[in-house]
Amino acid sequence: MDWSPIWISMKTAGISIVITFFLGILAAWLVVRMRDERMKSIVDGIFTLPLVLPPTVAGFFLLYLFGVKRPVGKFFVDYFSVKIAFSWVAAVIAAVTMSFPLMYRSARGAFEQVDEDLVAAARTLGMSEWTIFRRVLFANAAPGIVSGGVLAFARGLGEFGATAMIAGNIAGKTRTLPMAVYSEVAAGNMDRAYQYVVIIVIIAFLSVLAMNWAALRQAKKRR
Repeated sequence: MDWSPIWISMKTAGISIVITFFLGILAAWLVVRMRDERMKSIVDGIFTLPLVLPPTVAGFFLLYLFGVKRPVGKFFVDYFSVKIAFSWVAAVIAAVTMSFPLMYRSARGAFEQVDEDLVAAARTLGMSEWTIFRRVLFANAAPGIVSGGVLAFARGLGEFGATAMIAGNIAGKTRTLPMAVYSEVAAGNMDRAYQYVVIIVIIAFLSVLAMNWAALRQAKKRR
């Protein structure tokens, strides 16, 4: 069995969750702080859009941006001699794009469940906004944030459509586990496809267990 798809998938999902985790929390915090409900709805819709779009459509937009003759892609080629499309970096971008809405919505929902009186009390005590975020908002929203992180990691690991569009299916370079399953089935190598499927299922199941464990641990702390 070729182990490169496993390594590429884990590397891609690992890097993407680090990026998604912080971007999702920041985006959720900014949206929660918005006072204009109309603008909040528009921004929320933009952030959530990749969740409801077909992955191939999201991949099409990414390819439009990062293609070698497209605005962002051409900029990187001309000034940094870096080709993003059909590279491993493109796989990371696809994973971040598709997993970001899960992290963002989980973090936003967790922030909105924090008692506003706690935030108001922290402000009356003279705490800075950063201290309020760290000691009040984040501390109380931790279970939801952790759950969102686990879901985002699993989503990035299982990304297929957007990855196929912008990163392709290059063996040893951009072929992730989902792409490997597709390739082996297309080639009629069902036994090898089963092996990759089993690995994906095990990783996904362990992710769910990790999410449940984190929730139980947080619940015990509150008691």
